[in-house]
Amino acid sequence: MTLSVYLSGEIHTNWRDEIMAGCADAGLDVAFSAPVTDHDASDDCGVAILGTEPTKFWHDHKSAKLNAIRTRKGIMDADVVVVRFGEKYKQWNAAFDAGMAAALNKSLIVLHGPDHQHALKEVDAAALAVAETPLQVVQMLTYVQRGTLPG
Repeated sequence: MTLSVYLSGEIHTNWRDEIMAGCADAGLDVAFSAPVTDHDASDDCGVAILGTEPTKFWHDHKSAKLNAIRTRKGIMDADVVVVRFGEKYKQWNAAFDAGMAAALNKSLIVLHGPDHQHALKEVDAAALAVAETPLQVVQMLTYVQRGTLPG
């Protein structure tokens, strides 16, 4: 049984690659999807497709709505949604994605370091699991798919 996993959130580190490689190494049957992680493409897709805007607000508005189409589809199709909150930047979109996953009753795993525990306590409360490392996510997915504990 293929497990569909949507990897959302922070785009400045390689956490997605770590999870995908770990699942491949474990031989898991997982299909991954994600938002567009090319920062420039994500920020400029609206004006690149629909035309320029005179203000940054409308420039960002067009792109946010276009990206939301991809995000909604990915979250709706997923069995499990993993949302990563990084160390350096505030990921408001990650909080939105976590809320959407919870509202759609998706199995939600939140991934962040211990320094974000207090700030993300409400997001963590909506999750079925909270991890601090990509390896923990791989171990969770292994348990979900196979029912086995880390060796």
